[in-house]
Amino acid sequence: MRLACVQLGVEGGAVEDNVAAAIEAVREAAADGADLVVLPELFDVGYFAFDSYARAAESLAGDRLGRFAAVAAEADVNVLAGTVVEDLAASASDGIDVPADEGLANAAVLFDRSGERRLVYRKRHLFGYGSEETSRMVPGERAPVTELEGVRVGVTTCYDLRFPEQFRRMVEAGVDCVLVPSAWPYPRVEHWRTLGRARAIENLAYVAAVNGSGAFDGDTLCGRTTVYDPWGTTLASAGEEPTTVTAEVDPDRVAAVREEFPALRDRR
Repeated sequence: MRLACVQLGVEGGAVEDNVAAAIEAVREAAADGADLVVLPELFDVGYFAFDSYARAAESLAGDRLGRFAAVAAEADVNVLAGTVVEDLAASASDGIDVPADEGLANAAVLFDRSGERRLVYRKRHLFGYGSEETSRMVPGERAPVTELEGVRVGVTTCYDLRFPEQFRRMVEAGVDCVLVPSAWPYPRVEHWRTLGRARAIENLAYVAAVNGSGAFDGDTLCGRTTVYDPWGTTLASAGEEPTTVTAEVDPDRVAAVREEFPALRDRR
């Protein structure tokens, strides 16, 4: 599976501009042969644009994500709309299973090539350090895994990188590749590099850590989108500027590494 990780330049609060740029990036990646395109965390509104969350929130069945379902079908590509601000009450009224009757969630939605919704992941670990996410968002409860192009795929988000038990549960569900849409800021660049690689090494799985690019009031995203293989080797990476990073994900490679180095069997 050819993976395209879009390190989008995100402008705080500029929802329509951000969405238009993301859709164009999906089209370009599909034209370049991508099987799966992954967008960063809160690419629609910008993670640090906290006061814009409520205004930007929609149902997962709303028009905004409908545009990504449409471009997935039009371009014949799988898309992780990677995350958006979800209005939980609106989603519930549209018949979508939600963790709370009201409030907002930081939600990632995976669409397949036909534009069908295949997976919904709501960020479980909400970031409180210098952030308003914990006071504005409802945490998710599940970490689903689905099969796409023969690859078992799971999703976590940004701060989840610091909680290895969540990744291990997905490995127990058979995951080959974990997608991590993020809005990781300076100055914690070494944490970003170390945690993504560590999650790949300890789980013998691909990890695609997909960050945004851009500056907000007092915060700047560090970029450095990176794809790690099951040994923790860097397959592809970026600097801090907007770009798209591509890599090949092979489930047979995961199986071979786990057979060669069967550390997961030695857990007690």
